[in-house]
Amino acid sequence: MTEAIFAGYFTALSLILAIGAQNAFVLRQGLRREHVALVVAICAVSDALLIGLGVTGFGAMSRAAPWALPLMKWGGVAFLLVYGALRFRAAMQGGAALVPAPDSRASWQRVAMTCLLLTWANPHVWLDTVVLIGSVSAQHVPHQLAFGVAAAAASLSFFSALGFGARYLAPVFAKPRAWVVLEVLVGAVMWAIAIALALS
Repeated sequence: MTEAIFAGYFTALSLILAIGAQNAFVLRQGLRREHVALVVAICAVSDALLIGLGVTGFGAMSRAAPWALPLMKWGGVAFLLVYGALRFRAAMQGGAALVPAPDSRASWQRVAMTCLLLTWANPHVWLDTVVLIGSVSAQHVPHQLAFGVAAAAASLSFFSALGFGARYLAPVFAKPRAWVVLEVLVGAVMWAIAIALALS
């Protein structure tokens, strides 16, 4: 069981560490200090649910409904393109407009909806959690549950560190120019992921 726990934690951590739409959004919210706990909770709980589906064999079920894969793929591409465009537009508005002000916080409903879409409409998240982690968990019979719990714990620890640790970069992002660079980078990441999905 100990081997399954370590394997689950570090397998999930290695997949989550890759730059993606979720990570970029969590970092941005952490820097803006907008509903960080809500964003971390949504990402961690969503990953835990998807990992649970993978560990319990949902990967085989998804192969039985191949029509769902193209739908997820192109829906994810469309959303990532739109969200990336919004980040580029924000950067074009100028750095001063991006520096968070006490009265410029987005509503928690809007932040939650964006976070949910970046998670559940993103085929990369499904691939990492349901397919890849689910497949690796099959190598740790009969301790798949321990593997899955450890993988979910890795997700929670990573998103917590990213979201709440982002505040330590606040001195850097006190400069409007830094926000422009961040928005451009986030937009570029979103579009790169969208292009990769479209070409896959």
